[in-house]
Amino acid sequence: MELPITSVIEALVFASEQPVSPESLRDTLASAAEPEPGEAPAAAVTLEQVREALDALAAKYAAGYAFELRQIAGGYQFFTRPEYHPWVRRAIAQKNQKRLSRAALEVLSIVAYRQPVTKAEMEFIRGVNCDHALQKLLDRSLVSIAGRSDAPGRPLLYETSAMFMQYFGLRDLSDLPKLKEFEELAEDHLELFRQQQESQSPPEPHVES
Repeated sequence: MELPITSVIEALVFASEQPVSPESLRDTLASAAEPEPGEAPAAAVTLEQVREALDALAAKYAAGYAFELRQIAGGYQFFTRPEYHPWVRRAIAQKNQKRLSRAALEVLSIVAYRQPVTKAEMEFIRGVNCDHALQKLLDRSLVSIAGRSDAPGRPLLYETSAMFMQYFGLRDLSDLPKLKEFEELAEDHLELFRQQQESQSPPEPHVES
């Protein structure tokens, strides 16, 4: 029995633990529609049809349901509505991941707003060593390596990952809060950092206890 495309897409998104992109859905539908020997090939599902189905599902769950279909990190995923979060939080409290430490959140904020950024720049802005916090963020896949800087020694550059978008429920970086004061402060610190790099006398960061 041939199922409606919208229902198949609904099942695929529901079964996925990660956001599913329209392109991935189209490819899955195309591979599942490959004909058996002797059968006529089915009509190919287009990306436009997939997007229309996703829009229809988003409209379907826009009201009257405890969950919704949201676009996030380049794909689509089902989310519980905010008004149900207190109950859901209690139900999964024992399974929740350990919260990020203050140091990790500070480093993650610097990466998010200054990316791509080197570890030396992070340490200059914070004034302390970032090795431990940065490694924790890499282990949790919230930060990834973006390449190498053109600065002397070609240090690694870091940026936020797709997991970062999913973790904080962001569609893209433009959804980040506009922290004007933070950006101005970071720019002031980075200007001092550049001046000290040029003079080849960077400060030694002290290690957090």
